[in-house]
Amino acid sequence: MLEIEVVGLDLGEGFGGAAADGDPTASMPSRGEIERLCVRALATAGIEEGHLAVEFVSPERIAELNQEHRGKEGPTDVLSFPIDEAHPLGIAAGMPRELGDIVICPAHTVDLREAIVHGALHLLGMDHETDGGEMLALQASIMRGGSS
Repeated sequence: MLEIEVVGLDLGEGFGGAAADGDPTASMPSRGEIERLCVRALATAGIEEGHLAVEFVSPERIAELNQEHRGKEGPTDVLSFPIDEAHPLGIAAGMPRELGDIVICPAHTVDLREAIVHGALHLLGMDHETDGGEMLALQASIMRGGSS
């Protein structure tokens, strides 16, 4: 079973957002929708068990994380922090797999749902900067309702 922790969902309205009608909360997905998107993205790699967190943060916080972990100045839309590797010792010991964290800045994200899927695919080890388009094609398929 996947355990998906959602943090800061209630903070989305304070960070702006990407709603076309100017309503910053209109584009915020529900907790259930966030969970479904993560499950669909992780299922593409056969992952059905483990824990991950999705956190919505301010532009200031994501800028701090971007600088600290990527050496890049300023805010970005989404960052992913994978934790367990493909065969972590914890799984062998019967502990749940810790997949990692997805951090999203609503004020710098055009499509929050796509950012959730994007972050989950990064937790799987996918990298759109080096894979010849495979990750982004899979992401588009998931967003259309497919899985491959």
